[in-house]
Amino acid sequence: MDIKQVFDEYDSELRLVNDRLMELFESSVPLIPLVGKYLLDSGGKKLRPLFLLSSARISGYKGDEHLRLAAIVELIHMSSLLHDDVVDGAQIRRGKSAANSIWGNQIVILVGDFLYSNALKSAVSFKNQEIMESLSGATTAMTEGEILQLQKTADIDITEEEYLRIISAKTGELISASCRIGAILGARTNAEKKALAGFGLKAGAAFQMADDILDYMADENELGKKLGKDFEESKITLPLIYLFESADENERKEIKAVIDVFSESSLNKVLTLFKKYNVLDKSLQRAREMIEEAKAELSVFPDSKEKEYMFSLADYAVLREK
Repeated sequence: MDIKQVFDEYDSELRLVNDRLMELFESSVPLIPLVGKYLLDSGGKKLRPLFLLSSARISGYKGDEHLRLAAIVELIHMSSLLHDDVVDGAQIRRGKSAANSIWGNQIVILVGDFLYSNALKSAVSFKNQEIMESLSGATTAMTEGEILQLQKTADIDITEEEYLRIISAKTGELISASCRIGAILGARTNAEKKALAGFGLKAGAAFQMADDILDYMADENELGKKLGKDFEESKITLPLIYLFESADENERKEIKAVIDVFSESSLNKVLTLFKKYNVLDKSLQRAREMIEEAKAELSVFPDSKEKEYMFSLADYAVLREK
C-alpha cells in the first residue's frame, strides 16, 4: 500500500488533531501560541499521531478521545524538538529557521517546558492510569536517550547495541506509547497492547535509524537540515559504527582523528569510505530488518486493511530514501 493512501485515509482525522493542537497552544502569554503556530506551520508529517490513530482503529475504538491524545503525543514530540535544537545549536528545522534562532534559547526552552507540562496536564484529564503510565514512561525514556547520546558524543567505540538503546529511547518510546494508547482506548488484551507497543518501539527505532542514514544521503532541501549534520556534531550513528567495523587500522586512525574536528574535507573522506565499504546500503538493510521485526509483532492481529495501514507507516521509515 502506498503511504499516500494512508495519509489520504486519515486526512480528516489529522485535520481534527491539528485543531486540538491549536487548543493546546492556548495561553494568556501571547508568545506561546505564536511559537506553537510557527511550529505547526513548519510542517512535519504527524507520524506519531498517525501511529496512534491507526492503532486505535485496528483496536476497534469508536470514540473521539484518540484525537486529543494524538495531539498530546505530537505536543510532546514538538517540545522535544525545541529542546533538541537548543542542545544541538540548530539553525534549520524542516527547511526553515529553527525556533531558537528566532526567539533565542531561553524563550524556546521555556516554551518547550510549557508544551511538555501542558501535554501531561491535558492527559491527566482522561483519568486513565494506563495512559498516564505510557506517556510518562515515554517522556522519561526520551530524556534518558538524549542524555546517553550526549555522553556518547565522539565515542567511536560505541557499540551497535548501545546505539539501538539510544534511538529506541529517544524516538521509539513515544511511538510505542502512541500505539499502546490506541490499544488502551480499544480495551484490547494485554497481549495485544504489548504487540502494538512492540510494533511502535521497533518502527520508531527504524525511523530514527533511517533518519541517521539520510543525514549522509539526502539532499539538504529534502531533508530540511544540513547534510552531514550528525557528523559535524560528532554524533556516532549506525553508518559510522559500521564503517569503523569495516575499516582497516590506518583508516580507523584517520576516522578517530577527524571525528571531533569537523571540516568539509573530513566529511568527504568519511563519505568516500562509506562508498568503499558499502556502509549506507548495509545500514539501510539493518533498518529494513527492524521494520520486518516490527511487523512480526502484529501477528496477533488478523490481516485487515487497518493492519496494512500500520505496515505502510512502518515501511515509510526506509522508503523516505526515495
